[in-house]
Amino acid sequence: MNTKTLKILLSLFAINSITLYLYFSSNPDYFHHKRTENHSHFTNSRSLTTENHFQFQGSVSTSKPWPILPSYLPWSQNIDVPFGSCEGYFGNGFTRRIDALKPSPDSHRKFASSGSGGGWFRCFYSDTLRSSICEAGRLRMSGDKILMSRGGEKLETVVGREEEDELPIFQDGAFEIEVTERSRFGKKLVNNKFLDNYLEEGVISRHTMRSLVDSIRLVGPNEFHCSEWVEEPTLLVTRFEYANLFHTITDWYSAYVASRVTGLPSRPHLVFVDGHCEAPLEQTWNALFSSLRYAKSFSGSVCFRHVILVPLGYETVLFKGLSEDIDCQGASAQELWQHPDDHKTARLSEFGEMIRASFGFPVDRHRVSRPTSGHSVLFVRREDYLAHPRHGGKVQSRLSNEQEVFDSIKSWASNHSECKLNVVNGLFAHMPMKDQIRAIQDASVIIGAHGAGLTHIVSATPKAIILEIISSEYIRPHFALIAKWKGLEYHAIYLEGSYARPGVVIEKLSSILRSIDC
Repeated sequence: MNTKTLKILLSLFAINSITLYLYFSSNPDYFHHKRTENHSHFTNSRSLTTENHFQFQGSVSTSKPWPILPSYLPWSQNIDVPFGSCEGYFGNGFTRRIDALKPSPDSHRKFASSGSGGGWFRCFYSDTLRSSICEAGRLRMSGDKILMSRGGEKLETVVGREEEDELPIFQDGAFEIEVTERSRFGKKLVNNKFLDNYLEEGVISRHTMRSLVDSIRLVGPNEFHCSEWVEEPTLLVTRFEYANLFHTITDWYSAYVASRVTGLPSRPHLVFVDGHCEAPLEQTWNALFSSLRYAKSFSGSVCFRHVILVPLGYETVLFKGLSEDIDCQGASAQELWQHPDDHKTARLSEFGEMIRASFGFPVDRHRVSRPTSGHSVLFVRREDYLAHPRHGGKVQSRLSNEQEVFDSIKSWASNHSECKLNVVNGLFAHMPMKDQIRAIQDASVIIGAHGAGLTHIVSATPKAIILEIISSEYIRPHFALIAKWKGLEYHAIYLEGSYARPGVVIEKLSSILRSIDC
């Protein structure tokens, strides 16, 4: 092991140690609780509806550790992040702390014999994103007061179900926090002014996380009864377009940022507070976090020792960049560590490495040069598949002669004499998520018509080159922005309609390959 590698490992160890200290010092309730006989753990009970869950057994933590990521930079709640800076947009700007409910200073002593104690609630607000990451202690969820479908069903069993049935409606008291001050018994946690200031509705008409917070009531210890306890940190997520890769990646990113901003010492567990059916994208949710359940899978009321409320994906930089001018250029973490720059970011590269590491792939592949004898060219395809209960199974074509273009590239590549080319047929809709990530990280060049599948480039290695084919009806900045924010080389072919001349695509591809000596 060389000196440089040793220094990096020691630095990461120091950062993780500081993170652990800050987390446990700011969440004293994590250690100062007394488990009572009726406190059960997050278990793989008969009511579970999803697979690959991790069990809480005894007092042993079942949370997955954070992987070591080359692009990781410390997340801090205390730094002075400039408004509109790249750090502000990419999630490290949740710096304004608002305590809506502080725990009673003597609650642990006062209720130690009964296992009770005051709960707490706070938010971290970002002026740049106009959004909050909130967290709470000793919060109870009553599933019977959340009006929505059960969630987690097989898609084939709920075909035709309306979206309104899947989005949660929170009745008063759907969530409750235990308090010790009698004067607060039965009152709402926050008022409308708090919601308008820190959980504003934004671009959508139905802000589910705002509604969740609005439903929280404060109750005394005698009313705080739990059928089940979840002892380890848990994310509560409400989703909208859960079957679309682009929108789901905005949710993944928001959940990741929330975990880092709140300083969790390991990867949290996850509860979907929505009624959507099972979808293939859950494979990545399961890989990223320690376990996954649906709110309606719990029987009776469930109490959480520590929960984090994840902002909607619509409030992330990935979505806001579609309508706001976010001038950020991707850079290496090492460069930014040595020379901080408000107009550069390594956060999206960090997130992409997190996805790759979660599936067990090495994240230092870009440090190893690719074999000069060959390169992988990935063609991301759009194909028909049943996406959700209201979907007819047909996707709208963005490239009318996609098969012709793919066949032409494959034929041309087989006769390419400068270097060996492996053209990969990226039929992602019918590939396991791990295979999709593998194809992305192995690719030297990623080609595709504008479509959600290209969002996978968040997981591409730093030397990957992107070639997007854009029809005249879908001139949108999604993937040019992601490439820019990751520091990837990006090219586009603009069509007059939806037909691409294979020769033009091959000519552009040939030029790209020549630039990498192929």
